[in-house]
Amino acid sequence: MSLVGNWSYPTAMKFGPGRIKELPEACAAAGMKKPLLVTDKGLAGLPITAATLDIMEAAGLGRGLFSEVDPNPSEINLDAGVAAYKAGDHDGVIAFGGGSGLDLGKMVAFMAGQTRPIWDFEDVGDWWTRADADAIAPIVAVPTTAGTGSEVGRASVITNSQTHVKKIIFHPKVLPSVVICDPELTVGMPKFITAGTGLDAFAHCVEAFSSPHYHPMSQGIALEGMRLVIDNLPRAYADGTDIDARANMMSAAAMGATAFQKGLGAIHAMSHPIGAVFNTHHGTTNAVCMPAVLDLNEPVIRDRFDRAVGYLGIDGGYDGFRAFVQGFNDSFEIPRKLSDMGVTSERIDDLVAMALEDPSCGGNPVELTAVNLKALFEACI
Repeated sequence: MSLVGNWSYPTAMKFGPGRIKELPEACAAAGMKKPLLVTDKGLAGLPITAATLDIMEAAGLGRGLFSEVDPNPSEINLDAGVAAYKAGDHDGVIAFGGGSGLDLGKMVAFMAGQTRPIWDFEDVGDWWTRADADAIAPIVAVPTTAGTGSEVGRASVITNSQTHVKKIIFHPKVLPSVVICDPELTVGMPKFITAGTGLDAFAHCVEAFSSPHYHPMSQGIALEGMRLVIDNLPRAYADGTDIDARANMMSAAAMGATAFQKGLGAIHAMSHPIGAVFNTHHGTTNAVCMPAVLDLNEPVIRDRFDRAVGYLGIDGGYDGFRAFVQGFNDSFEIPRKLSDMGVTSERIDDLVAMALEDPSCGGNPVELTAVNLKALFEACI
């Protein structure tokens, strides 16, 4: 292991029940006077969104809203969002929602002032330097789920509608200026979304903990993130009004996204193309893929999980953890196979090719090849 790393940590966060009321102050701190709230289609008509728009209007910030955001947002959604931003003469974005709303909102703020196409800023080498940093609008992020952690991220995942490939778009100034984490906003999540998003946070922590790269701070955050999910996701799933459990899950989500600075791996390299091609729920897809990926990585990660499981409250070292993961999935009625989610093997070679191009490949403990990735897809489908 090379003891060399480039490290950074997230932004200002206002955490706690009821703190959505502080949205006007957050907008002022970010320099916004006429923000556009970007969220997904499902959230647009819900009471939490209406209440947030009321808070904005009462503070003189208007009621600017854009909600044409698909579950796997594409450049088509992005173009429409940028058009709405410009037509409304907005000066910043409130990214509001789960991963799709947060990711698309950040990209609207990013692209509103750019002249190059979105794909020119893919997270490849120093492509982010192609952007006009001064033209990036300020962002306030408000998560309404507890999973992706996109609220503390400097990138977004956007699906190319032509190729159906998910691309990671990165720029340091895409990191929101202020984040409001109000667990009361997550109370209305249905059980399957609570489970899927929570297991997304778990996957972030597991993969970051497994990554071979040197980043001891992220390693510690990943371990505590796993513990928070293990202790609190069952509670939030059983009783959606359990504010303590919801708050701990919001923490775990942000921690997972912070920890995966250390790297992700085969779980995400697989789930990104599966989601792009078959439009599956990202976190649920991660959960289905996790057992097979743990099996692939076992020779490299066994020792670190042997040491960690005592803190996680699991007996039996790595083997105990592997058994726990499958039982954890089962407790939330997660399918055991991707075929139960509509995924077929007809395009397995395409999925392998897309996975090999995914940046997550570089964080897997075992080198990913066309051969072992195909075996993973076959095992999961």
